[in-house]
Amino acid sequence: MSLTPPPAEPEGKPEPTASDLLGQALGDAARRAGLDPDADAGTGRVVFAAMGGVRGVLESVLPSLVFLLVYTFTTDRATGEANLWLALGLSVGLAAVFTVARLIARTPATAAFGGLIAAGAAAGLALWTGRGEDNFLPGFITNVAYGSALLVSALIGWSLIGLAGGFLMGEGTAWRADKRKRRVYFWLAIAWAALFAARLLVQVPLYFAGDVTALGTAKLIMGLPLFAPLLAVTWLAVRALYPRSAE
Repeated sequence: MSLTPPPAEPEGKPEPTASDLLGQALGDAARRAGLDPDADAGTGRVVFAAMGGVRGVLESVLPSLVFLLVYTFTTDRATGEANLWLALGLSVGLAAVFTVARLIARTPATAAFGGLIAAGAAAGLALWTGRGEDNFLPGFITNVAYGSALLVSALIGWSLIGLAGGFLMGEGTAWRADKRKRRVYFWLAIAWAALFAARLLVQVPLYFAGDVTALGTAKLIMGLPLFAPLLAVTWLAVRALYPRSAE
């Protein structure tokens, strides 16, 4: 009988960590949104695609714009009351039309569904309280959540922008060993956190003042007009970290 021990079992791949899973999810989401590093397209085209193109821009802007216009033009100057039901109904109805249009066209409707659910929840809250400004309250919660997550991730050295960029560019979390990349990803996360904080600093006082028209205007101005340039800067910064030496 041989006393030679059996050969050791080959070690399998290490189990993915929580940061790996999160980074993979963020990277995949960025690629699905149109941020494809393999595509030979200009920054403007990439950013426009990431916003969903013309349809995505309309889905993002029109429901809020319709609410703002209807609420403003139906406000009685004497009493200060507006037709809240009409403003919210048209806004949510428009979001529903966009969702149905995507389903009919068999295009990805995840974002449209998310927008419809958010619009419906916000409208339900505003109708329940009878205050038009409460239509913006869920947006504040979203800004707090996103801004806090980005800020904390930067401070602990695991920038969410870095996790998304690392997996999008094919290096996973290896960027954390590069001081330059860590510094860039840190400041990108801080910049995005500052955007969400700025929205809150401007809009929350308007909410407590009950100025729905000013609040709706501020939301539109601080939406895509600020989101798009910061997305472009982020895309350019990430691309600069990974020269196309492989070509």
